[in-house]
Amino acid sequence: MRNPLSDTIVSIKPSGIRKFFDIVSEMKDAISLGVGEPDFDTPWHIRDEGIYSLEKGKTFYTSNSGLMELRKEICNYIDRTQGVKYDPANEVIVTVGGSEAIDIGLRAMLNPGDEVLIPQPSYVSYEPCTVLAGGKPVIINLKAENDFRLTAREIEEAVTEKTKVLILPFPNNPTGAIMEKKDLEEIAEVILKHDLIVLSDEIYAELTYNGKHVSIASLPGMQERTVLINGFSKAYAMTGWRLGYACGPEEIIKQMTKIHQFAIMCAPTTAQYAAIEALKNGDGDVAEMREAYNQRRRFLMNAFREMGIECFEPYGAFYVFPCIKEFGMTSDEFATRFLEEEKVAAVPGTAFGDSGEGYLRISYAYSIERLKEAMERLKRFVEKLRAEQAK
Repeated sequence: MRNPLSDTIVSIKPSGIRKFFDIVSEMKDAISLGVGEPDFDTPWHIRDEGIYSLEKGKTFYTSNSGLMELRKEICNYIDRTQGVKYDPANEVIVTVGGSEAIDIGLRAMLNPGDEVLIPQPSYVSYEPCTVLAGGKPVIINLKAENDFRLTAREIEEAVTEKTKVLILPFPNNPTGAIMEKKDLEEIAEVILKHDLIVLSDEIYAELTYNGKHVSIASLPGMQERTVLINGFSKAYAMTGWRLGYACGPEEIIKQMTKIHQFAIMCAPTTAQYAAIEALKNGDGDVAEMREAYNQRRRFLMNAFREMGIECFEPYGAFYVFPCIKEFGMTSDEFATRFLEEEKVAAVPGTAFGDSGEGYLRISYAYSIERLKEAMERLKRFVEKLRAEQAK
């Protein structure tokens, strides 16, 4: 029989995040700190709007690009938060989560062999989506001494004549790193110099704890070469609603919509009506959840200090990225033993790229009570490892 499988698909490794999630789901009394999903329910007024749309029989396809009312609210939101104006008719597409926007954005822009600069550690989808689109991933290893920020020099060192797209994954999953305006201004000069296109994944934009998030699309000359991606999963606790969006130049959005049209048709109608309500009246909910996350962030940083575990302070998303190099084992070995011996699941840093070796991603999208118990178990585990080393 002829091989029924695609060599490209077979060559792509499955997500390193799901491995530990699947194990812990079958383990009694285990604590999972591995999945990046808010522990809050979607705010009631947002759920209510979704329910109301069902009751009114609004269960039909929408425009391929999404409800016009939603696209207008997305444009209003970006204008008031970033000062960037988009045309809702031609420069916005509503997608099935931010992940679909990443996928179709890369497919719309890449020709075979085009190079894509991917800073790592970063979200697991960028590299495989680049490969699926026929592009060539070029990895930029972010450094702890730079607080895992991307520098202009690092871009310069990675650019070739074949480079077409730079992925900008900030606030960052898994490190929690952010880029401030001065950082973006420095890399914008390099982007303009080399005529690059930016795919800016800003899904955690609303979860920034040190000032306000700045989009690279707001800088001079950058809007016309940036595809801005965001969504509702993280900020509004709407992961299961599966709704994201992309804003960008009309010529790119048009081709993204074409792919979306053939592969998806449209994003879930019920979720779109709920999202309109989120953008109109959800700022207060976002502020409350952000404050809760910030409290948890500070708790974890203090816990690491007390344990003597090195961890740079993250100011975005809801992850910490502690260094476990002192224990002389790989990230996967550490995470596996921690799960087996203390029944706590965290994600090895290598799930987010080779540069994540020696680190562990811990999500604080969980209650303080659960985090306290997990840190007690981590403290016990670390003391055990240090005792083993001392023998």
